[in-house]
Amino acid sequence: MPTYVYEALNSAGKPQKGTIEAGTSEEAIQRIKGQGYFPTSVREQKVKGGTGKKEGTALQRGKKKKKKGGFNLAIGGVSTKKMTAFTRQLSTLQDAGLPLLRSLQILEQQQRPGLLKSVLGQVAEDVESGTTLSDSMAKHPKAFDRLYCKMVNAGEIGGVLDIILQRLAIFMEKAERLKRRIIGAMIYPACVIMISVGIVTGIMVFVIPKFQGIFNDFEVELPGLTQWLISASMWVAGKAHENQHIPGWIWILCSPILVFLILKLIRKTGPGRAATDHIKIRLPIAGNLIRKTAVARFTRTLGTLISAGVPILEAIMITRDTSGNYVYEKALTKVHDSIREGETFAAPLRDAKVVDSLVVNMIDVGEETGDLDNMLMKIADNYDEEVDVAVQSLLSLLEPLLVVVLGSVVGTIVMALFLPLVKMIESVSGGTG
Repeated sequence: MPTYVYEALNSAGKPQKGTIEAGTSEEAIQRIKGQGYFPTSVREQKVKGGTGKKEGTALQRGKKKKKKGGFNLAIGGVSTKKMTAFTRQLSTLQDAGLPLLRSLQILEQQQRPGLLKSVLGQVAEDVESGTTLSDSMAKHPKAFDRLYCKMVNAGEIGGVLDIILQRLAIFMEKAERLKRRIIGAMIYPACVIMISVGIVTGIMVFVIPKFQGIFNDFEVELPGLTQWLISASMWVAGKAHENQHIPGWIWILCSPILVFLILKLIRKTGPGRAATDHIKIRLPIAGNLIRKTAVARFTRTLGTLISAGVPILEAIMITRDTSGNYVYEKALTKVHDSIREGETFAAPLRDAKVVDSLVVNMIDVGEETGDLDNMLMKIADNYDEEVDVAVQSLLSLLEPLLVVVLGSVVGTIVMALFLPLVKMIESVSGGTG
């Protein structure tokens, strides 16, 4: 009868290892459960010499297949949508009582060729060799970030991996929903701006040179506004002077990319990142939206970690590293130092003045009642709604602002072309008289 090596969690959530004899892996799982353990990994013990070993587990057969199939070339990370679906499915399989190794194998087989499929194969191999799931995932930061790994680790220690994975999936879904709402709201103004820039650039390149020829034929003295418009048109078309090698329209097309790259380089430095983050949260219109988004993000992250059983000091450090804004990172560092010295969460947050007094008071109440995680989640839900309102307010301000800006640009072009025409009409009518 084959011997199976197993890893399991006892009723207290502590890991256990051992061997058991059974006819099949399913029978081994049932026997392990009969001993009061929750199996996380079950594999047939290898027989030295290779003659006495049977075909092996399905996962091992899958590994042989994978070795024949070559390698997967993947660039970038795994999308949040794929990670959310994977987390939800793994939670369901664990809740159904399937062994962890078998669950990973099933989910790997379901994935299309790509980074996630490759990562799951490597994670399954590590788990089979005796590594914990959180440690296996930590080797692949492109798929599993620090927040994800720490929550999985908390679930393993507490023996509630399925519940933690479910909370993780909910967390990721809400974060992705918030991100989609903000991006969706920005699509309309971005499209309007791009189309407007394209139309104005076309006018500068093709229309204004025609008027310039007419003005030259009539030898009309051009007003300053018209002269400036013609000079701008020549620069855009690349005819401003003989030494101009790159047309202006290329600079217009490349300017967003150049600005993006310059900002990236600035943010690579500590002072540059601090300065840009301070500027972002103080912008007249968008600053309010950025602040609310940051508060919703860090409160939801911290609330999820604390509810998962991660120690509060470690949870604050993880939240700090994933907050995405230097201002809030600095505030959370002060909170961490305050709690480590035996003081409160709310006091340093109040002194930092980066959140509303309502947030500070709710956190203070959560500390006093011992219900900090639920209070943080309530703050996050509340700020999610406020972000919706802020996005709608931003859109309602952007639409008339875009109309005014575009109207001013078109009005300036029309006026610059109309003034010389008036002089031409006056000169023609004067000559006829």
